[in-house]
Amino acid sequence: MVTPQQILTELKKVKYPGFSRDIVSFGLIKDVEVGSLGVNVVLAPTTARDEVIEEIRSMVIEVVGKLAGVPKVEVSLSDPPQPARRMQSGPAGIPGVAHVLAVASGKGGVGKSTVAVNLALSLVKLGHRVGLVDADVYGPSVPKMLGLHDRPQATNDKRLIPIDCYGLKVISLGLFVADRTPVIWRGPMINKLLTQFFREVDWGELDFLILDLPPGTGDAQLTITQQVPLTGGVIVTTPQDVALEDVKRGIAMFQQVKTPVLGVIENMSYHICIGCGERGEPFGHGGGSRMAEQFGVPFLGELPLVRAVREAGDAGTPLVVAHPEHADSMAYRAIAARLVEDISARPVEVLPTVH
Repeated sequence: MVTPQQILTELKKVKYPGFSRDIVSFGLIKDVEVGSLGVNVVLAPTTARDEVIEEIRSMVIEVVGKLAGVPKVEVSLSDPPQPARRMQSGPAGIPGVAHVLAVASGKGGVGKSTVAVNLALSLVKLGHRVGLVDADVYGPSVPKMLGLHDRPQATNDKRLIPIDCYGLKVISLGLFVADRTPVIWRGPMINKLLTQFFREVDWGELDFLILDLPPGTGDAQLTITQQVPLTGGVIVTTPQDVALEDVKRGIAMFQQVKTPVLGVIENMSYHICIGCGERGEPFGHGGGSRMAEQFGVPFLGELPLVRAVREAGDAGTPLVVAHPEHADSMAYRAIAARLVEDISARPVEVLPTVH
C-alpha cells in the first residue's frame, strides 16, 4: 500500500497555479489519509477563488491517481483557519482592497515611479486586479508615464472614479493640476489629499493597491502608514553607496511603523552595450543585494539601465505593455510573481474597514 510520505513526494510536483512553488511548500496540504478504499488529500487553501481551488484539486487527483496501489483519490477542504486580527486602534482597511503595497526609495532619481508603474502593470499581466496611487504629491509623474490626460469623474455620492489604463486603476494629483504647476503644499494639505485618495475613491474590488511614495521619509510617508494597513514595503535603490545609505533609512522607516519590508530592488544595476554586447556597471553592482542581506530582507532582483524603459515611459506606454517580450519586462514579471508568492504564504489578517 502506498504511504502518506510517498504521496507527499508526488504532491511536490504540483505547482500552485501561476507560481513556481509547489503546494506542499506553500502549506496547502493539511493531511493525507490512506485507506483500503483509496486516498483522501485534505487541502487548507489560502485563497477564496473557486477556480484556483478547483485547478489544484484536479492536479492533485491526476498526480496521486497515477501511483500504483491507489484505487481512488478524493480531495477535501479543511475549515479555513481562524485569521489573526489586528487591533481596532490600528489603521482601517480600504473596502474591497486585499493588499496595499508601498514602493519607496530613500532618495530621488533611482527610478522608483518607473518601477512602481511597471510592477503594477506586471501584476495586471499576471491576472490580478490592481490599483495605483501616485502618492508622490510633489512630483506626480505617473500620468506622464501612462499617457493620462483626462480628469477623474465622480459618482453620484461624490466618490472619485479612478482612471482605467491598461487594466490598471489609477489616481494621481497630476490628473487634477495643470502641467508645470508646482505643488507647494504644507503637511496638513498633503494629509487631506492622501486621505481622500484612500477613502473617497471608488476602487471596487482589488487584489493589490500599489502606492508610489515620495522619496525620503517625510509627512506623506507618515500619513500613509497611519491611514492604511500596509501589507508591506518595497525599497528601490541603485547600486552606488550614496543611494544605499538612504536605503537604510527607508528600511528603518518601515520597521518603525511595524510594516514588513517585502524586499529590495536594485534598479539601473547594469547596462548592456548595444554595439558590442558587453555588460557595463556605471553605478557599481551588487550593493542592493548586500544591503538586503545585511538587514535580513529579501532581494527581489536586478533591473538593467535600458533606454527602452525611458522611451516607453516618455511615450506614455510603459515597457511591460509596449514590449512584453523585452528582457526587462520579463524581469518585472518575475519580481511581481515573487511578491505575490511571498504574500500568499503569509498569514491572512482580517482588517476593520472604513466606508
